Amino acid sequence: MSESPIGIIGGSGLYSLLTDPEPVEVETPFGFPSERPQRGTFGGKDVVFLPRHGADHRLPPHRINYRANLWALRALGVRRVLAPSAVGGLLPELAPGSVVVPDQLIDRTWGRHHTVYDEVGPVVHVGFADPYCPTGRATALEVDAPSALTMVDGGTMVVIQGPRFSTRAESRRNAQDGGTVVGMTGAPEASIARELALCFTSLALVTDSDAGVDAATAVSHAAVLEAFAANVGHVGTLLASVVAALPDDADCSCRHALDGLTLPFELP
Repeated sequence: MSESPIGIIGGSGLYSLLTDPEPVEVETPFGFPSERPQRGTFGGKDVVFLPRHGADHRLPPHRINYRANLWALRALGVRRVLAPSAVGGLLPELAPGSVVVPDQLIDRTWGRHHTVYDEVGPVVHVGFADPYCPTGRATALEVDAPSALTMVDGGTMVVIQGPRFSTRAESRRNAQDGGTVVGMTGAPEASIARELALCFTSLALVTDSDAGVDAATAVSHAAVLEAFAANVGHVGTLLASVVAALPDDADCSCRHALDGLTLPFELP
């Protein structure tokens, strides 16, 4: 196919996607990705699928090799990435089944490898004022989503360290700081994608109300997986529609994030 393949990083509960998967061995300067990427056809296009936590959900959020995952996708020709994930809602109106297509991010993680450019010089400073791909966001919001999902245009994803969930006080602070949803894997995934000049679009499926929302019960991992499982078919349908409609936009600002910068090594 003439277009570059589209990368899909599967979140909690989404460990397989393709009907004709071809596993591909990829080693990166940062080690191996979470799982061998699978290449196949989805939404009528060439797609590379990679389960973020591994096919058996063995990797907690702080142990995911985000650098290797995104480097592997780029090495396989991917330039556009869709990143579905399970998140908690920080606003009372965000019911389970809402899909937030965020336009901003607050990173509260620590101790993770946040850059691919930390081993050698020269120093590389990449712009990140608008962390998500404008073309990908627009496409996700324009397609006909399944009626079971409520699409939400814009919002701020707060990324916490995990693997524990937030206290009620932390949850209320995240909402007061402007957060819309809270997750554990959105950073440094989005910023590393920008460092690799990849178009990165988050599709954040709300599975529960976070602990600080009025009358919210305590969040549990089992409840999150159950809620995601109830909507995983709808998420797959949404992803197929977005993949089918997503243009291969070489002029997108994400693809030019490294223009004018001197890199310490050549990217794949």
